[in-house]
Amino acid sequence: MQRKACAVIYQKTPAEIEAIRAACAIVHEVQVELGSCILPGASARELDELAERLIRARGAIPAFKGYRGYPASICVSVNDQVVHGIPDGRRLAAGDVVSIDVGVALRGYYGDGAFTVALPPVPPRVTHLVETTRRCLALAIEQARPGNHLSDISHAIESHALGAGVSVVRQFGGHGIGRRLHEPPHVSNYGPPGRGPRLHPGIVLAIEPILCAGSSELQTHTDGWTTVTADGQPAAHFEHTVAVTEGEPDILTLVPAR
Repeated sequence: MQRKACAVIYQKTPAEIEAIRAACAIVHEVQVELGSCILPGASARELDELAERLIRARGAIPAFKGYRGYPASICVSVNDQVVHGIPDGRRLAAGDVVSIDVGVALRGYYGDGAFTVALPPVPPRVTHLVETTRRCLALAIEQARPGNHLSDISHAIESHALGAGVSVVRQFGGHGIGRRLHEPPHVSNYGPPGRGPRLHPGIVLAIEPILCAGSSELQTHTDGWTTVTADGQPAAHFEHTVAVTEGEPDILTLVPAR
């Protein structure tokens, strides 16, 4: 199958999608392992070291490490940290909201995924934030169908988030993915439906709603990476790598049940 361009978005061949799926399977496996280790007393640095060991043991490379100078293998963002948290020696504690972003490169193709865990006890508003963000991702993925517009994904996130009373981060969003970690198009988490390019089978997108319990105004730490909410309220982040098909969206960062 010849590689075709859709505006600036490249449709992947079936073989390329399978190569991306292989990288995404490692993302999923690492997330499962990390999920069982996100406990009070664990440090973000320990999670990062574990993730790197797991990724390299599978013959892959941590996609984030060294990317534009990023110093770690995963991003660990805690509480008011929104994205790109650099893992350090801080110990997690009960009540923390922990977002983990994992990227993997395998034989020239990339996979990307993120999830958020709230360590109990947490107030209902935090549970609401996390579950709303998770639901926004599910609703966005439902829009990743042939014939829909790119902004239908964006609108699904924004409309559900605002209806649930949480704010949408506008500075960051999803992206195309394949032979590069970040490919066109940028997938905004807000906007009206029916705008932008049409979706076609073979398009692969990393869809990632990022929501805040309070204001979506952000600040960046002096490390140049860690982004936090200006009002100190918590944030949540979920992400899947998804292929548009002739039928149902294909979530590549989920391993099919056997």
